[in-house]
Amino acid sequence: MEPAAAPRWNLESVFPSLDSAEFVEAKRAMLEHLDALCGLYDAEKVGRAGHCAPDRLEAVLRETNAYLESSRTVGVYVSLHVAADSRNPQAQAVLSELSKTQAKLTKLMVRLTAWLKGADIAALSGASDYLKEYRHHLSRLSVLAERLMSEPEEDLYAELQPSAGIAWGKLHGNVTSTLEVEVELATGARRLSMSQVRNLAFSPDRSLRRAAYEAELRAWRNVETTMAACLNGIKGEVLVVARRRGWTDPLEESLFAAGIDQSVLDAMMGAARDSFPMFRRYLRAKARALGLDRLAWYDLFAPVGEEREWSFSEAERFILGRFAEYGSRMEEMARRAFEERWVDAEPRLGKRDGAFCASLRADESRILMNFKPSFGSVSTLAHELGHAYHNVCLSERDPLLRNTPMTLAETASIFCETLVRQAAMGTAEGPQRLSLLEASLQGACQTVVDISSRVLFEQEVFRGREAREWNASELCELMLSCQEETYGEGLDADARHPYMWAVKPHYYSASRSFYNFPYLFGHLFGLGLYRRYCDDPEAFRAGYDELLSSTGMAPAMELAERFGIDLRNRAFWESSLSVIEREVAEFERLVSELEPC
Repeated sequence: MEPAAAPRWNLESVFPSLDSAEFVEAKRAMLEHLDALCGLYDAEKVGRAGHCAPDRLEAVLRETNAYLESSRTVGVYVSLHVAADSRNPQAQAVLSELSKTQAKLTKLMVRLTAWLKGADIAALSGASDYLKEYRHHLSRLSVLAERLMSEPEEDLYAELQPSAGIAWGKLHGNVTSTLEVEVELATGARRLSMSQVRNLAFSPDRSLRRAAYEAELRAWRNVETTMAACLNGIKGEVLVVARRRGWTDPLEESLFAAGIDQSVLDAMMGAARDSFPMFRRYLRAKARALGLDRLAWYDLFAPVGEEREWSFSEAERFILGRFAEYGSRMEEMARRAFEERWVDAEPRLGKRDGAFCASLRADESRILMNFKPSFGSVSTLAHELGHAYHNVCLSERDPLLRNTPMTLAETASIFCETLVRQAAMGTAEGPQRLSLLEASLQGACQTVVDISSRVLFEQEVFRGREAREWNASELCELMLSCQEETYGEGLDADARHPYMWAVKPHYYSASRSFYNFPYLFGHLFGLGLYRRYCDDPEAFRAGYDELLSSTGMAPAMELAERFGIDLRNRAFWESSLSVIEREVAEFERLVSELEPC
């Protein structure tokens, strides 16, 4: 018998509960281990330039990795409880407690970085087989070492983080995950969580979509002052710290963190900008399919064609089949994920919106999503399982070598999502094929057009924040302006979404500015890799897992070159967009065929 609801994840296999003896002991051991690591850093005088001998560096790296491996499970376990229910006071309290240990670890990472200032990285990395694997990591740290503030300033900043940027981000998450929205349904008014309301955007009933959209905007209006304070606090902090560390602006720092340079970003964003007319063709065709003159924001996710409902069990079986066709390792990972209940897919009050995959321990992950009975959720599930597969490939590396830049973090997820989508379209015809094309183009429109609007928005927010804080009304006006520049005539100008700056949690992190263009990079890079897989599956499989395991060990340019990809060449990005162009052309044709004469 099919389960009545999407599953919740299993955390009891990690620890029985937050107040269990097992968790209390693990937390105690973690704090004790951190104290010992601090003692080692003090004994080795880590942080003093010129004292970084190879044997001592290796000893410090080994012990740092040991701590990161043992502490990860405790920290992720607690954060998963908060993500699943932000109203859990015990989880919130423990998370607050652990934020102080994170501040101590941040201080140690700053000291490790400073230790490499002026160091001969080639000589250090060539001193042993162990250090050879760290050449890229050490090179990046040596660059960051030149950007550090003074040691007292870096210490103070690390200590203030739980009460500064982290606190603003936490406030955003707590408010949005507990925000209740009253929606007028056919059965009467009902209070729903924000994630439940946003899921109504996928309803075939336009009046319901509109009611949900209008109710959502009212709800955001009620918390706009709080959200604007969070955004101003974080962006103001980022500007000050970036300037004190010598970065030209936050974008320069973000590009370094992403492992690419301005030329790569310019090539990618330029190709994306030139594709906007193509996406507007898709949006106009979708409007015709829905019998509309023009789409409103609340029509963006409306189903087109004959979309059948998907239960979670059906999604599970379909994904397992597609992963098995690719390879046994990928299938085995997905089967474990379902059998061991790695996935929390049930929408409910208190649970954060959206989806993510968190590496929990060894090669084991947990996935949060809000499943709805559509193929879009099947794609989301495949996407997050792709992240889990990436985590499996990374598990053989030391924790410090798993630090993957955001640009490459989407590689496996987009590839797995594309595997599943292409398989679904392989046998579909007529209205069902139109529905699947719609799901594909809907996702592509979000990662190309909407992400571009978010990049433009964040650039302008930083420029304006240099002078003063933004008020909520100004942020709404700016968001609408950026949507006009990207969506253009593809969307009704009177029915867009002025509060997308409050919706997306990606803006609310002091450590991840411009947490947007990596999604565009990942989508187009993933499409490029998929094309190479189709050209020569065996050759692709031979190098793909190694690429995923090396995403923290080499520059993005170098890893891309293994598959014959030049990221600075605009032609590569255009070739990926051409895959979407073909889908748009077919979508237009199918819509025309189904339109009444």
